Amino acid sequence: MLHLPAPLKSILLHLALVAATALTLFPLLWMVAVSLMSPEEANRFPPPLWPEQPSLAHYRALFARLDIARYALNSLAVATAVTALSLLFNSLAGYAFAKLRFRGRDRLFGLLLAALVIPSQVAMLPLFLLLKSLGLVDSFGGVVVPGLASLFGIFLVRQYALSIPDSLLDAARIDGAGEFRIYWSLVLPLCRPILVTLAIFTFMGTWNDFMWPLVILTDSQRYTLPVALANLMGEHALDMELMMAGAVLTVLPVVALFLALQKYYIEGLVLGGVKE
Repeated sequence: MLHLPAPLKSILLHLALVAATALTLFPLLWMVAVSLMSPEEANRFPPPLWPEQPSLAHYRALFARLDIARYALNSLAVATAVTALSLLFNSLAGYAFAKLRFRGRDRLFGLLLAALVIPSQVAMLPLFLLLKSLGLVDSFGGVVVPGLASLFGIFLVRQYALSIPDSLLDAARIDGAGEFRIYWSLVLPLCRPILVTLAIFTFMGTWNDFMWPLVILTDSQRYTLPVALANLMGEHALDMELMMAGAVLTVLPVVALFLALQKYYIEGLVLGGVKE
């Protein structure tokens, strides 16, 4: 095995990290660059890495051809509702599986873990039929209800809640606090890092979800942004600049959310990985 001096190892490690970062960011930067190019530049071979004369014409065309504000608000409303409600239900279930004793708890949690391997597409048809019987087809409720709880979210919160000392919860019970008071005033603040991490995952997943809103929604006025942009791209499949502009508008909110909450996201991952 080749032995290298420590300074050289550090330099090579940083160079590898810079290269990996560049490879990761290049598709995003290329997407933004193409959305600002003229058709002549974008179709040139080899294409330029940055437009000679950046233009917002494709963004203006996108807003002119599509009621982008309505679809963005639809996506924002659905993603916010799913995120808030899923945090509530997932944290309740995760706390119960971690700290409450009830008959069949471990077996039930084992079944939930086993269900993680089932593809979500398998459940789409029975879920659609169930929501149809409830009268939730072609409604925002039909988009929100399936995301109220997730196996991954319950597992994530449960694993983190296991690190909370039982003595702390017992002390609260001795002081007369009920289980919901303990959950709300004690467990939730202690689980904040993992809840922020789960919120980021849930919001991004719901915002970017294309398949389920496409299945459950029929009224174009209720379309979420990915569905509306996919319909537009079907009409303008050869207009690469317009497609890239739509992709930028879809990606921008989740990138902004991640940058705003990355401190808590990293904290949640680190603490969740080192605590037992």
